[in-house]
Amino acid sequence: MDMFELEAEMNLLLTQMENLPEDRHEFYLQLRGRLAEIRAFGMPVPEDLVRLEKELEREFAGELKSSG
Repeated sequence: MDMFELEAEMNLLLTQMENLPEDRHEFYLQLRGRLAEIRAFGMPVPEDLVRLEKELEREFAGELKSSG
């Protein structure tokens, strides 16, 4: 998969997140997977997506703490 395909997939994921906010956890898992692919190819990861990944990670970690 080349950089253009990855970028297109990331844009699709972001659009899905805007349209399906109730499925944020699924979006988070997909985002993590795509960013892992980018990192595995040694390509630069967009900083805004790294921040989003970390924000969602904190959000879901907080949910786990409050439910456990």
